[in-house]
Amino acid sequence: QVQLVESGGGLVQPGGSLRLSCAASGSIFRLNAMGWYRQAPGKQRELVATITSGGSTNYADSVNGRFTISRDNAKNTVYLQMNSLKPADTAVYYCQMRSPLLHEYWGQGTQVTVSS
Repeated sequence: QVQLVESGGGLVQPGGSLRLSCAASGSIFRLNAMGWYRQAPGKQRELVATITSGGSTNYADSVNGRFTISRDNAKNTVYLQMNSLKPADTAVYYCQMRSPLLHEYWGQGTQVTVSS
């Protein structure tokens, strides 16, 4: 059974940084694409960043240049380094795993709040 556990969320001031982690189990991590999504109150869930099994990355325009997604296959973990945070980045952030057969799995989410 696949499990994804996010951590690292919290309250940060505008301009600050946070690093989210997502630890995966129950699957051959290195074969899967991973992604981070977020959902703000009253809004639809949106893509933040993805990373393929080969390490290619993709970012939403709103975070490009501020956020960095990375993965450590030895630790079965994907990270999201978030810099220059803005109040508009406030949301619940979700980790997603997508298998080579396009099965999708989600974590429980971690709250990120950017406020002074």
